[in-house]
Amino acid sequence: MAYQSPIAPGVSFYEATAGDRPAYPALPGATTADVVIIGGGFTGLQAAYHLAAAGKDVVLIEAARLGDGASGRNGGQIGTGQRAWVEESEAEFGRAAATHQFAVAERAKAHLLDFATAHGIEADYRPGQISAAHKKGYVKDYRDHVRIMAEDYGYEGLHFLDRDAIAEKLGSTRYHGGIYDRATGHINPLKYVVGLARAAAAAGARLHEATRARAIASAGGSVTVTTDQGRITAGRALIACNAHIDGLEPVTSAHVMPIRSFIGATVPLGADSPVIPGGESVDDSRFVVRYFRKSADGRLLFGGREAYTSDNPRDISSHIRRQIAEIYPALDRVEISHAWGGSVGITLTRRPFVREVMKNVTSIGGFSGHGVMLSNYCGKLYADHVLGGSEDLEVMRNLKVGPFPGGDRFRTPLLFLALTWFSLRDKF
Repeated sequence: MAYQSPIAPGVSFYEATAGDRPAYPALPGATTADVVIIGGGFTGLQAAYHLAAAGKDVVLIEAARLGDGASGRNGGQIGTGQRAWVEESEAEFGRAAATHQFAVAERAKAHLLDFATAHGIEADYRPGQISAAHKKGYVKDYRDHVRIMAEDYGYEGLHFLDRDAIAEKLGSTRYHGGIYDRATGHINPLKYVVGLARAAAAAGARLHEATRARAIASAGGSVTVTTDQGRITAGRALIACNAHIDGLEPVTSAHVMPIRSFIGATVPLGADSPVIPGGESVDDSRFVVRYFRKSADGRLLFGGREAYTSDNPRDISSHIRRQIAEIYPALDRVEISHAWGGSVGITLTRRPFVREVMKNVTSIGGFSGHGVMLSNYCGKLYADHVLGGSEDLEVMRNLKVGPFPGGDRFRTPLLFLALTWFSLRDKF
């Protein structure tokens, strides 16, 4: 029987096909460590690996299973750059800062792939990503972006696609144009989590599932994390809960909000299917972005539905199928073999939240749908910071990320109203 995550609806295609997924024991009682990490996704596990490999005593706790949050349930797209295009970053921060931010993202991409190679992690990597313009008025911006990236930032991986070219790439006439990025791709994220956890455990990190952090405090030069089983006392702590902060720490809770995102996987479409014949991943220009790709066995993995409440929908499949049919009308009755959802951490500016929230306690999260690459790298950067300093982490720390307005009472309804308004703009 396939495993059902206790923190997110639906058995994912990744869970059903991950193969051997080792279990890690709950922490049985009190313990001490050099560093305690809360959260067993990409960020926490990367930090645990690099710290343990450097000789630090590391304890990592996860409330459910490693990868049960966004790290093991996301769309698997790696992407290029930060969440915002360089044009937006340059307008706000200037050319030098935007160039540095882009360089950090390129190092993040390289680290993700190099780590997998070095540790023998087979995560079904496939090259190529297409960004598609769903409105004709966006096409000029896409064309200009290709030129700016090449001329101003030295990135030669992009190629502009006109309407005919993108129709051929996607097997759909729904989009007006777009960009092909040959220097990135997509992975099976849960397979990456499983391999990363194995590497961290082999390096000496103590990994514990089914161990929820109930409180965290910093006093007298040490940090105490309280769990249902006891207390962990450490010199430093990393909060890597992302969307699952659940009120554990108020500063993070004010800056990182969960929204639910949902994905469906079709049955294999067959070798003769016209859908994405090159096997690339795709994202489009909607605010509520549609993101889809072909799996290694030829399924269409399609995400697009979002929800701004904590409620889980009763029927994920039907909604996802309707969205698929908007782009691929011939698939209006395609069988959905798996449908699942989960919580994604977003920030007000859609930039990662990296901050010391109390003495010796750093919180990292809010990757806003761009976390496969950046969350892995931020975990490594945190380890670099502990071990002697990290200029790249300072770049992430200096990104301007304010709190969501409204306080505890009105934050969620205000977010719902704002995101609903933006989603309506996608239709006009």
